[in-house]
Amino acid sequence: MKDFTAVPAKARYTFGGDEHLFVEISEEMSLAAFFKGMAICTELQRRALPGVTEICPANAALLVRFDPDVIAPDALLATVQSIEADLGDGALQLQTRIIEIPVLYNDPWTHETLMRFRERHQDPTSTDIEYAARINGHASVDEFIAAHSGAPWFVSMVGFVAGLPFLFQMVEREKQIEVPKYLSPRTDTPKLTLGHGGCFSCIYSVRGAGGYQMFGVTPAPIFDPAQRLSYFKDLMVFFQPGDIVKWKPIDRVEYDRQIAEVEAGTYALRIVPVSFSLKEFLADPNGYNTQLLKVLHGD
Repeated sequence: MKDFTAVPAKARYTFGGDEHLFVEISEEMSLAAFFKGMAICTELQRRALPGVTEICPANAALLVRFDPDVIAPDALLATVQSIEADLGDGALQLQTRIIEIPVLYNDPWTHETLMRFRERHQDPTSTDIEYAARINGHASVDEFIAAHSGAPWFVSMVGFVAGLPFLFQMVEREKQIEVPKYLSPRTDTPKLTLGHGGCFSCIYSVRGAGGYQMFGVTPAPIFDPAQRLSYFKDLMVFFQPGDIVKWKPIDRVEYDRQIAEVEAGTYALRIVPVSFSLKEFLADPNGYNTQLLKVLHGD
């Protein structure tokens, strides 16, 4: 069996056209692959090489866009390969933040939407969350929600549409929630839907098409071009790769209260800086997650 806790030994490098270098850390997602990719991105960004115009981390890879008239492709390749070769234990540490995101599970808006698209689903006789609970071996939806919201999640990449985060559950691999996407995509998904496809969770930042299973909605905006709320003061996109997210189940009364704060421009999220050690997490995932949640709540 493949060891998903081991840092991948060597990346695979390919050029995409004249302006892109693709670095594939691993063929399959793991926290170790994510950390190695983030470490390469961080060091490449720190060096601020002339001609490097964009650095885009992904789940188990990264893409570098460059100007070949400023930096030769082979020179860029040699630099990134050198960064990879020099990675040490520091690559397993990350200065990041942990964020509490409220979720109204089993909300009426995703329920109405999923009922309109049952013919595209694996099980037209149940809801998305009922289906997910069953195939993941949970006796009830409440038990599934407890498992889904009980452990933190890593933001491994941001994209697809503006501000949409992909999140990877921070538990042992055999405990990860896995649910297939719809048989064919929907043409509608409510804004701020909490979705799940494969082993990844996401938040749909805007209303639109989608194929992930729908579990609920959050009142917290995650993409705001107007930057009205305090946590958008630096960027209109809230999430960044490396963020740690803890889902917090809420009821409809609390959801409506928070929506009123959003509309008033006074809404805020619980955000706490944290130093994350992959080595310590892999040694004791449950214990380490407990300590992270203590940091989040100031215990």
